[in-house]
Amino acid sequence: MLVHSGFLNEHEDYYSLTPASRLFVKDDPLSMRSYFLTMHDPCVQKPWFELSSWFQNDFPTAFHAAHNGKSFWDYFADEPRVNNIFNDSMANDSSLIANVLITECKHVFEGLTSLVDVGGGTGTLAIAIAKAFPAINCTVLDLPHVIGDLKGSGNLEFVGGSMFEKIPNANAILLKWILHNWSDEDCVKILKKCKESIPSREKGGKVIIIDIVLENPKQKDDSVRAQHNLDMVMMVLFGAKERTKNEWEKLFTEAGFSEYEITPTLDTRSLIEIYP
Repeated sequence: MLVHSGFLNEHEDYYSLTPASRLFVKDDPLSMRSYFLTMHDPCVQKPWFELSSWFQNDFPTAFHAAHNGKSFWDYFADEPRVNNIFNDSMANDSSLIANVLITECKHVFEGLTSLVDVGGGTGTLAIAIAKAFPAINCTVLDLPHVIGDLKGSGNLEFVGGSMFEKIPNANAILLKWILHNWSDEDCVKILKKCKESIPSREKGGKVIIIDIVLENPKQKDDSVRAQHNLDMVMMVLFGAKERTKNEWEKLFTEAGFSEYEITPTLDTRSLIEIYP
């Protein structure tokens, strides 16, 4: 069955991994192991069986309904096991994104002297950017329990805090796979905090967003299917969603941004630059 499904290669006296099965190797550069473990953990699967309870009650999300009123973020903050797996999964994803950004999107970082990776987890993406662009001072902002004892060095630092309260000042703010976790109202709050922390466009200020744009015409069928699957995941876990181009534009306008550019270079996700 595993050979037939393309998960293993069959040889005369042994089996070997295929590109698909290599995704589950922990130390492989393209590993998706932690993401798979997160999405299939019982605490993440349980909300899918609580949809009717969610619809019939006043819980903000199905995740709240499944976990005695706790949000995804509060639950993970209190459970080190799943929190560590989740952080690893985000680090794996950041490794993939970093390769594309640094090799194919260098222009995004030209002229920058400082950047804050908001919700940057354990710093995988910021570390790669700091190494590739030594003239950029990079800051990782995430919740204190995520930052933990992480220490920066050189042109990299870690700051524990909330993006809803204060984002450190910088030329650019980076939001990788952040906004799709939040409602429109919360996204506007986050974007306004970003706008407060950057200079004018004339002085190089911008926000860099890496997220899904549902109306991307260049996506293949499999990518579009993956986008809509993630849209469902966002709804169940966070009461949030993936967004179309028009929905993104509405958020940017409400947050006070004047212009934006979308570059569909990351398969299911796009690179979005917005300017004050």
